[in-house]
Amino acid sequence: MIELGLKFTAAYLLGSVLGALVMGRFRGGVDIRTFGSRNPGATNALRAQGFPFAAGVMFIDVAKGILPVALLPALDIPGVGIDPLVSRDLRRYSVAAAAILGHVYPLWHGFRGGKGGATAIGVLFVVAPSIALPAVVLWLAVIAITHYVGLATVSVAVAAPVYFGFTALPEEFGLFIFSAWVAAIITYTHRENLQRILAGTEHRANLLRLRR
Repeated sequence: MIELGLKFTAAYLLGSVLGALVMGRFRGGVDIRTFGSRNPGATNALRAQGFPFAAGVMFIDVAKGILPVALLPALDIPGVGIDPLVSRDLRRYSVAAAAILGHVYPLWHGFRGGKGGATAIGVLFVVAPSIALPAVVLWLAVIAITHYVGLATVSVAVAAPVYFGFTALPEEFGLFIFSAWVAAIITYTHRENLQRILAGTEHRANLLRLRR
């Protein structure tokens, strides 16, 4: 379990590096948590600083989901090794969960993080690559139809365990449980967006050209 704990911690710490604040350092110390919705995610970055800045934020936050899940589970840590009692799936999904939790509750930034959507997509590219691109297409389609980015993100998150429930069980039970957990945390982090949608006060979007 020492191996699992070290890998979980490493993934969490990497997830705690917020793309918005990294990009902000290249923009003279800009902190987008002081703009707009105050959320350090790509959508608020686009509203506050424009497309190149937001693209950098998205790249970093997606990469935080890809890299730890692709590299850490199989990593043979010197002096620790690979624990034979820990399954491959437990390693993979624990590391994936840690990366998302790091983004949402980052140690480096007072536990004030983003909403986890971009990092979750990065994770999806590793744990279920065959549906990652369809998930992005669904996300864009929901934005095109409803003009709500938050609703699109929640829709994709909720659709994933439904899809895996029909296609992955019982062989990939771990994937189903993990996707259900992701759906729960993404819905939770977007709860205020959903409330504003119901109230008719949520920001509306036209794909990448956002407007109020």
